[in-house]
Formats: sequence, C-alpha cells, structure tokens
Amino acid sequence: MSTQKIAVVTGSNKGIGYAIVKGLCERFQGSVYLTARDVDRGKAAIAKLEQLGLSPLFHQLDISDQTSVDRFKEYIQTKHGGLDLLVNNAAIAFKMDATEAFAEQAEKTIEINYFGTLRVCQALFPLLRSSARVVNISSSAGHLSRIPSTDLRAKFGDPNLTVDGLNKLIEKFVIDAKENKSQAEGWGNSAYVVSKVGVSALTLIQQRIFDQEEPNRNISVNSVHPGYVDTDMTSHKGPLTIEEGAKGPLFLALDADLKGKYVWFDCRLIDWYADSTS
Repeated sequence: MSTQKIAVVTGSNKGIGYAIVKGLCERFQGSVYLTARDVDRGKAAIAKLEQLGLSPLFHQLDISDQTSVDRFKEYIQTKHGGLDLLVNNAAIAFKMDATEAFAEQAEKTIEINYFGTLRVCQALFPLLRSSARVVNISSSAGHLSRIPSTDLRAKFGDPNLTVDGLNKLIEKFVIDAKENKSQAEGWGNSAYVVSKVGVSALTLIQQRIFDQEEPNRNISVNSVHPGYVDTDMTSHKGPLTIEEGAKGPLFLALDADLKGKYVWFDCRLIDWYADSTS
C-alpha cells in the first residue's frame, strides 16, 4: 500500500474543478485524482492534462450516488490507505430560464450541492490523514446574508448547530419549495443560494467537530467563493478564467493556515456572518 500523499477533487472533468486539478498537479507533492460522473468525459480531461505533461489519476465518482461514493471510498482505502486533501467541487445550478418547476429545482440542487457534498465527506473523512485539508467550494451565494429571513439566518449561524440540525433545516427548505411557500417562509427564490449557504454552514460545523473531538488529527476545513467564472455553469458569462477561479481553492489547499474560514476568490478572508460581503 502506497503512503504517498493523495488529493481528490470532485466534479473535476471541466471548469473550476479541472483547473484545480491542473494546479494541484503542478504543485501538490503527491498524486491527484480527477473525478467525474461520466467516465468518458473524465478520461478525456485526463488526456488533456497529460498533453500538458501532467499526470493526474482518474476514478469515476457521482456524489449523488451512494454506491459510487462507497466504491470510491473503498478504492482509496485499499489503494492508498488514506488521503491528504479533499476538494468538494461538484455542484449544479439551474439556468435563469430553466423550465423545471421551482420545487424540482430545489430538490435536485439540494440533493447534489448539499447532500452530495455531505455524502462524500461522511465517506472520506475517516480516511483523512493527520494535517489533511478539506476545501468546500461555496459561492458568493453561500454567504449568510443571502438568506432573507433574520430567523433563518440565526438558525444557520447558530454556533451550536449540528449536522443533523442543518440537514433538517435544509430539508425544510425543500418541503417549503414543494408547498410553494419558500419565499413566504423567508428562503428567497434561489435554490442555489440555499444549497451553498448550507455548504458554508456545514464547513463551520465540520471544523468544530474536528477541533472538539479529534484535535490531534489537525484537520482543516474551509470554504471558498471561487468568483464569477467563465464556465458552463455560468453560461460562460463570468469574467474570470477557470485558472483565476482555482486561485482561492488552491490557496486553501496548499498555502493557507486557516481553519473554519470563508475565503474569497482573491484569497481575502470574508466574515460569513456579516450583513454583506463588502
């Protein structure tokens, strides 16, 4: 069994995830796994990076599929015995002109962006080696101020919030969306916002758990807004390149000495609890 350092980036066959893998291949002292739901797309991304003289590894991973996640966990555990860096990048966003009902958008967005991320964390966190780092890709949409309701903001920002409590809070949004009362209940009109606020809140809980229950492992968990990037997700409207979008995540993955923080694409620390991001 190899004891080399291992990095994993979810949803990384294109966009910001691809640029993160590229940056890690250039600087990370170990092996880097590019993962994707679709094997052919994942292998095509690997081939592009190999043409640049880089040597990423590939494994299929669908964060919405427990079987896929379990299979990946077993592979990493058997092949490497653990990992040192996890970048939770995989996510979806419905377009502004999406024709799906808001209830459907809410359910699918939450299932992948929040529960998919949580699913990967629950599977892989036991494999994290001492001083490992976790980077959760959030968004400017994941800032607490993006939730309209003062009461809901207080619940998300509760320093005693547990993962179970956060799950129930997120599930309440999906229920409210299905009952056509998400705005009346103070959630606003964006499932993506709720999903990413959930990821940001989850980051704080995860760091608190590591600090309280397993301080000797010295695990760091941070979240980052990668910026408005020119990707398929933004319909290529973002002004930043994917390499610029990878800057903040790579800072947290390789350079920062931070725990439980929310960082901007230009590596600035942002107060997640503040009334705005300015």
